[in-house]
Amino acid sequence: MQQTGLITGASSGIGRALAHEHAGRKRDVIIVARREEELKELATELENRYGVTVKVIAKDLTAENACQEIYDEVKTAGIEVDYLFNNAGYGGYGKFHERKLGADLNMIDLNVKSLVELTHLFLNDMVRRNRGKILNTSSTAGYMPGPFQATYFATKAFVNSFTWAVAEEVSDTNVTLTTLNPGAVKTEFAEEADMEDSELFKDAKTPEYTAKRGYEAMEAGQLDEITETRLKIMIKGGLAITPMKTQLKMIRGMQEKK
Repeated sequence: MQQTGLITGASSGIGRALAHEHAGRKRDVIIVARREEELKELATELENRYGVTVKVIAKDLTAENACQEIYDEVKTAGIEVDYLFNNAGYGGYGKFHERKLGADLNMIDLNVKSLVELTHLFLNDMVRRNRGKILNTSSTAGYMPGPFQATYFATKAFVNSFTWAVAEEVSDTNVTLTTLNPGAVKTEFAEEADMEDSELFKDAKTPEYTAKRGYEAMEAGQLDEITETRLKIMIKGGLAITPMKTQLKMIRGMQEKK
């Protein structure tokens, strides 16, 4: 396999779009998600359209030893992963104390724990070879606290902080790490998070737009990519001088259902 990219959460949304973005450059793909049938359909589509090799790994990343099993399967197959796309993740809506704790702990396992483990496993190989790129799908949510999505916003703050710190640690190599920080995107996320009626998803971008922006930022070795200019101005400018209590009220207003 050539210039292989491993993509988690590849069966839909941004992950599926990233698979097309990578394969469209005639680069081979390993696609990972829970839903095997969707992965097989995607694999056939990618192979037929782009003439690339696609490996399917159906795996629930929150299952015990899942990340190690993925790594071991790739190594046993003799495949070198040149690009790692840690994209799998989900959110959930509601007041934290009223939500089921198990749902939020599972969210932390997927959004944080699996990302850290896969990064550790594949980054070691990249550093040893002195080449490789990692794109971690985060969110503009990672720059602020989020009432009604407290755990989700916190997981994305972790992804940003973790990615940027590790990027600096390996800055003396040819390995780069980048965070993809979109705003609202038209994926299954809104439905799963029960947020279709919120103000945040009124002007949601497409997965294809988001994946392209993230991929190009990764290729350029950028540290982060905020995909929307309006949000970038708000995050890099306005939020920095806005008192936290004011931020919280503002974000709460955007997230409350109409």
